[in-house]
Amino acid sequence: LYVTTPSQTYELVVEVAETPEQQMRGLMYRTELAEDHGMVFLFPRATDVGFWMKNTKIPLSIAFFDQNGRIVRILDMDPCTLPPEESDRCPVYAPGLAYVGALEVNQGWFAARGVKEGDSISFGPWK
Repeated sequence: LYVTTPSQTYELVVEVAETPEQQMRGLMYRTELAEDHGMVFLFPRATDVGFWMKNTKIPLSIAFFDQNGRIVRILDMDPCTLPPEESDRCPVYAPGLAYVGALEVNQGWFAARGVKEGDSISFGPWK
């Protein structure tokens, strides 16, 4: 997967969460994520649902993107530290607009590279 800014293109190794089961699990229970790795969530149609960090151990940043691969929102998400019996109260991180995909990486990855809303995500160097 490629993330392109006006000045540079960055390559990431990603796991694809395409099925509802993969999307529900996401990066739960992991204790680390390699620097240039991430997880991409792909949806069959535009959605505006949020993500939560229940059972997620590492802080993440998420970029929501539209059908053209344009990043429409970037958010930082912190692990939910509530006890299991209260995990339904974990915060939900929603972009506030429709998207067709989302890319999760280590928290700060986008900021450290100057990636901003309006930049693009693609699945090949041709885009």
